[in-house]
Amino acid sequence: MSEMPWLDRYDEGVPHHIDYPEVPLFELLAEAAKKYPESACTIFKGARITYREMDALTDRLAAGLASIGIRKGDQVGIFMPNTPQFVMAYFAILKLGAIVVAVNPLYSPREIEHQANDAGIEIMLVMSNFYNLIKDVQPKTKIKTVVVTNIKETLPSILAFLFTLTKEKKGGFRIELAEGDHWMQDLINSHQPEDRPQVDVSPDDNALFQYSGGTTGISKAAIAIHRNLVANTLQIQSWMVQVEEGQETVLMAIPLFHVYGMVVGMLFGINTGAALVMVPNPRDLDDLLSNAQKYKTTIFPGVPTLYNAINNYPDVQAGKYDLSSIKVCISGSAPLMRETKEKFEALTGGILFEGYGLSEAPTATHCNPLLGENRTGSIGLPLPNVECRIISLDDEVTVLSTGEIGELVIKGPMVMKGYHNMPTETANSLRDGWLYTGDIARMDEDGYFFIVDRKKELIKPGGYQVWPREVEEVISENPKVLEVGVAGVPDPYRGETVKAWVVVKPGETLTEQDIKSWSSERLAKYKVPSQVEFRDELPKTTIGKILRRELVREHKETTAETAE
Repeated sequence: MSEMPWLDRYDEGVPHHIDYPEVPLFELLAEAAKKYPESACTIFKGARITYREMDALTDRLAAGLASIGIRKGDQVGIFMPNTPQFVMAYFAILKLGAIVVAVNPLYSPREIEHQANDAGIEIMLVMSNFYNLIKDVQPKTKIKTVVVTNIKETLPSILAFLFTLTKEKKGGFRIELAEGDHWMQDLINSHQPEDRPQVDVSPDDNALFQYSGGTTGISKAAIAIHRNLVANTLQIQSWMVQVEEGQETVLMAIPLFHVYGMVVGMLFGINTGAALVMVPNPRDLDDLLSNAQKYKTTIFPGVPTLYNAINNYPDVQAGKYDLSSIKVCISGSAPLMRETKEKFEALTGGILFEGYGLSEAPTATHCNPLLGENRTGSIGLPLPNVECRIISLDDEVTVLSTGEIGELVIKGPMVMKGYHNMPTETANSLRDGWLYTGDIARMDEDGYFFIVDRKKELIKPGGYQVWPREVEEVISENPKVLEVGVAGVPDPYRGETVKAWVVVKPGETLTEQDIKSWSSERLAKYKVPSQVEFRDELPKTTIGKILRRELVREHKETTAETAE
């Protein structure tokens, strides 16, 4: 594994090595403002903010945030959906040398409380409809000040007027601020760009606390320094050989609070001078598709469940939306099934290719080639400057040969500094410069990598080893299956057994025996689900990753209730 066979499979024009600039992350915005001052940075419901305007707005907001006490090294929360205000808050915080902590706006009070306390957030920037939620949580946290923005502040004037009349109060956006809190717009309006404090920010300073979703244990914050985020942005840009700087439009439907949307969408888009079309709610497919059609979006980072939903959306199937402008889509966060890829590519004429990453890196480490071969089931090739090994699953840490299955470990300029306040977790994950991903994988002879499953999600029925992903891929190939999740559940005889949770496509019918028969023809007997449960939907993270742990938890609860 010391060789790098993947380099021979790179698309023409993708460099084997990148020289990364020694700059803080916010310089990417400043550089785009110099190159493309009058180009749209964000587009939201028809309102455009140019790169020149965005750079100035973030300078003014940085000055405003400094005036209320934010200093270098402070952790500052952002609690917003995909809107221009998120971009403003993000870069204003970084320009002060402070650290961004992007919090999922769908979180419950308990989750917000945990993250705010763990990160040490004292100032939170929020959308006004979430203000009361944050104020309810505030007494249990260290949050001293809340900075608030209303969604109408970045709407076109006519839409803003209509919003005030019809939706603002009903949607919970009209609020009264408590003493000590501030309107974001007031902080911007009361300062000029030249008021921004000139803070010395190094590429090695902390930039981001990115919390893992908590689907594999306790949610923890991966610390990304400025250098990590700059490197990963340039790695992704180098891979996108068909992208034309200053000419692209990115459909920003993947949440910006997640590092995938933040880097593959926002930072990549800004570094290429693209327009970011903001979609606050990706589940509103009519809004998403209308934006794609109206603004002729060319780049659309997403997740398999979103592409699958578009493929099966009746209005799309009826030809009501023209998606032919889409050129490039990177799919991440979950396995991309072949049927989803082929159907979406036929629908748009664009290229949909699978990548892989994790919050600790800070998002992308592998991608299938944009123009070259996309191997079914593969996460693709390591990006430039990414070293990879497959190591044994025992304590010997032996480097394995081509084709052998073991844990994927990676090294590169995008790998995190460590976990916040978790020295033991950091020591377990970072060893001699290598990041231990916890993902089980193999590499073929050409350097394509294949994820087998999560190390912690291995099912052991009767002592055998079953990887949930393998079973999911087989069941998902059934043309009547829309979605499937597979996990191990307790079994009195085998200790653990394989269970599948299946969502059937609209208008189709399947039985438990149908699933078992389909699986039996394609899998060893011990891998065939012994239990099948049909569901209307499956629990997912906000970026569309199926929550196997939640399925198992629900199964155990139901089993316990039945036993009583």
